[in-house]
Amino acid sequence: MSTPETIKPYDGKRPKTEQVEEMFNSIAPAYDFMNRAMTFGIDKLWRSKAVGMVRRHAPARLLDVATGTGDLAIKLARKLPSAHITGIDLSEGMLEIGRKKVDKAGLTERITMTKADCLALPFADGEFDCVTVAYGVRNFEHLDRGYAEMARVLRPGGMLCVIELSVPDGCIVRPLYKLYTRRIIPVFGRMISDDPRAYTYLPESIAAMPQGEKMLRMMEEAGLTHAALNKLTFGTCTIYTALKR
Repeated sequence: MSTPETIKPYDGKRPKTEQVEEMFNSIAPAYDFMNRAMTFGIDKLWRSKAVGMVRRHAPARLLDVATGTGDLAIKLARKLPSAHITGIDLSEGMLEIGRKKVDKAGLTERITMTKADCLALPFADGEFDCVTVAYGVRNFEHLDRGYAEMARVLRPGGMLCVIELSVPDGCIVRPLYKLYTRRIIPVFGRMISDDPRAYTYLPESIAAMPQGEKMLRMMEEAGLTHAALNKLTFGTCTIYTALKR
């Protein structure tokens, strides 16, 4: 059975972290367009839902892991006008685009974007009130270590919010989902992106992820509590939340 650690973008030899960095550097110019096109723009609604959940906790210091081109960090900054957001990502190519978007939004004083590894976060214990990850945990080389690191940098009572793509359960939706993700998206990816393998890796990595209750147990094993999930759009996306003990 495949696990997140065994599903890699290019080959089975090199570390997943190295390959994920290479992949996102490659697809960075097309990333935002592909996100909107693949989800028909619904990814914006998913982020808005997550931001609303985070906003209720009124965090002042936030860490956005796998921040990519900064969409979630920017949305958080706009809805939490007194907060400071630190965004980290493996890919300098994605960060370069994100910094331009942050500058254009006039948020450079409140959003810091830097290169860092989610498995070795360069922050002190309890440094953040909230940690967010949007569509990124499936790219972690070691998911359990990633959760442990995110829990470490949260203060007691702090919130973790994870948005992740998921496989729907419904007998009608599931076959349509598989057709779309395994056949249509890879073809579209080859047309738009310079890296066709990236959009074959996408459905493979989603399918290999622990989902539902299994994901909640991983969060609890990392030292988090009150783990809960919220399925969206027929189960094609799930928001997971938990609190630091």
